[in-house]
Amino acid sequence: MRFWAMRFIDYWIGRPLCLLLTLLRRLIALFRGDGATPREPEKVLFIKLEEQGALVVAAPAVRRAEALVGRENLYFCVFAENRPILDAMDLVPPANVVTIRTDNVVVIAIDTLRAIARVRRAGIDAIIDLEFFARGSAVLAYLCGGTRRVGLHRFGNETAYRGDLMTHRVAYNPYLHTAQAYDIMVSALGASPDDVPLLKQRPIEPPFALPVYTPPAADSARIDALLKSKVPGDPGAPVIVLQPNCTDVLRVRKWPEARYVTLATALLAAYPGATVVFTGLPGEAEAIASLVRQVNSPQVCSLAGDINLRELLALFCVADVLVTNDSGPAHFAALTPIHQVALYGPETPQLFGPVGPRARVLYTPLACSPCLSTFNYRHSVCGDNLCVQAIAVDDV
Repeated sequence: MRFWAMRFIDYWIGRPLCLLLTLLRRLIALFRGDGATPREPEKVLFIKLEEQGALVVAAPAVRRAEALVGRENLYFCVFAENRPILDAMDLVPPANVVTIRTDNVVVIAIDTLRAIARVRRAGIDAIIDLEFFARGSAVLAYLCGGTRRVGLHRFGNETAYRGDLMTHRVAYNPYLHTAQAYDIMVSALGASPDDVPLLKQRPIEPPFALPVYTPPAADSARIDALLKSKVPGDPGAPVIVLQPNCTDVLRVRKWPEARYVTLATALLAAYPGATVVFTGLPGEAEAIASLVRQVNSPQVCSLAGDINLRELLALFCVADVLVTNDSGPAHFAALTPIHQVALYGPETPQLFGPVGPRARVLYTPLACSPCLSTFNYRHSVCGDNLCVQAIAVDDV
């Protein structure tokens, strides 16, 4: 299902559901009380449905939860298409991953009901909603029945209404990196729910600890064979990966595709014998092939559509540098030894930048940037992203 269709459903169906469930919660509390929460959580479920890159940023928070309840008691609920990066990081047992398919509204509804039933059967008592002001995840967290539910609450802020469904209500701080915001939610599990707004503690400071990805031997061997077949040359020469994100759903984040052609040409002139690899999704294969033809060099190839996520990570493990705009691969690369140059503009790296120690971010803070935020559902009216275009090829 398309990104904007999901946003439409979240707004028009999620809002009334949040209101109705908030009224239900208050009626139940009026007659039964809120009930005592266990002294310490025993099983923790994370809800992070969208954005694979955000799952990487959530890794330090998941590690903190693991120290509280043990790895075997960690669970994760994600959209099915976002599961691969979660499996690659091996943060939770594979059997503890709950997926929801997004083929259409009916499939979403059926899988959501199945997810709720599965979580309730597992006896999960603590739920952490990592989505920023999404209604669907708040509804899901409440219906899953955890006695401790941690998530963002708007309090007096003019932002998305998502009811009053959390027991531990955390204030959104737009000056904290997302990794810090996620970590705060885990720490809030041990705080008093009456001490609002949460959390009255200092946030963790960078550097943030991330898992280190080690590719399976078969994936490394396939990447090696692909590179040799597509670009025969010096095996010791630099390997540079370019990820233009030709079909990015948030097109305002894109660096002009023609710049990648100019960049590839300049890199080959600066590093004779280097291999330049363009990557992308299967749906981007034709657009990427066009860029490769424009560079017109035997040292350039495309792997768009030829490799899966694990093989992309294996490529990052043998390559030297990745250049990409603000997107999932910029975060995936932080799990590997590759150096990254990430191009930002409509979103601020202060909140959403890659957290690895080898990331270099280029960002032009125009007066109108950032225009994508949690307060506007990441919707921008911009039709001319000068903030990204201001990043010159020579800068990269």
